[in-house]
Amino acid sequence: MDQRSPISLPGMLIAAIATVAGLGAGVDPWLAIALLIVWLGTLWLAGSNPPPPRERNDDPPISRDRMSVLIENSSAPILLLEKGRVVVANRSARESLGQHIVGQDSRVIFRQPAAVRLLDRAADGSATIKGLVRRRDIWRLNHQQLSDQLAVIELVNMTAEADISRAHTDFVANASHELRTPLASIIGYVETLRDDHGDLAPATRERFLATILAEANRLQNLVSDLMSLSRIEAEKHEAPSTQLALRQHVERAARDAAGPDRQHRLLIEGTQDFTIEGDARQIEQLVRNLVDNGLKYGSESEAVVVTLDEAPSGDARLTVRDFGDGIAPEHLPHLTRRFYRTDPGRSRASGGTGLGLAIVKHIVERHRGRLDITSKVGEGTCVTVRLPSSKPDKAAVS
Repeated sequence: MDQRSPISLPGMLIAAIATVAGLGAGVDPWLAIALLIVWLGTLWLAGSNPPPPRERNDDPPISRDRMSVLIENSSAPILLLEKGRVVVANRSARESLGQHIVGQDSRVIFRQPAAVRLLDRAADGSATIKGLVRRRDIWRLNHQQLSDQLAVIELVNMTAEADISRAHTDFVANASHELRTPLASIIGYVETLRDDHGDLAPATRERFLATILAEANRLQNLVSDLMSLSRIEAEKHEAPSTQLALRQHVERAARDAAGPDRQHRLLIEGTQDFTIEGDARQIEQLVRNLVDNGLKYGSESEAVVVTLDEAPSGDARLTVRDFGDGIAPEHLPHLTRRFYRTDPGRSRASGGTGLGLAIVKHIVERHRGRLDITSKVGEGTCVTVRLPSSKPDKAAVS
């Protein structure tokens, strides 16, 4: 209990100073004394009856309605439980778990043994739940007991983190396999040549050396593509800002991809030019990858057609079409996955790394564009890239 003086010393001093000042100003002495007595009496009453301090425990409890308002717009699903039943569910929880969850037993909603044990204990803690909304979902359930009857549950979606971790694991495994294959071939042929004591025919020796060189080039291409993919992924959240005249980069990269030996199989169409905000190195890499794929897997008797024109949306539209064997429909959704091949033997024989279209996809995403792949078995494949741009320059000529 606070021990307070009926009249505080600072108040008395202020009253005395004010009285003396009044006398000095010519106020009647009896009036000044009367004012002093009234002032001191007021100070005594205020000091002897201070307002009681407010205790923290006197705060009114949060009602269900107030709790509902507080959590309604949270991005994480949040539930308020009373005696184990859901009495409040915010919008995110209703969208994820369904409108019917209000009034249900929380153990029926979550089902997982770890979650049920946590809820039965009525203790603070967390549990991992799989398949809560979709089959491969992973959620962390955070449980906080507010009182004997009330508890709060927060759900945190961990699916994206798990997918990223799984993708990294798969990528390392696939990259290790792809690197090991040419290395094993190189080591095998080198050991054979080292152990040779003049028994190998010159033609066989040359064939072995040619294989070693081909596998070494394949290994170099694979490492180069892995480094390119890593750089592109690191930059994918930074949209390019350099103004590029698209047509000249497309034509140069397409001819580079064909090289002197395949120029006769390349046909570049379109007379329009576009200005885009882009990364010149990545745009040319995109074109080279698409043209190289078309020349590798297209018909040797048909040209690969590269077209640059305006899409109905006004975007720049780059199309690379070949007239090869085509791709079966079940493969189309997976073509941009790392190391995915529809025909692994043919891809490796042609020097492919399995990363070309994955690189294309990431370049298109960085440039805020769109990638579409269509194909019919026996007719060929068409890859279309749409990139945001200004209107084409109609005066441009090929």
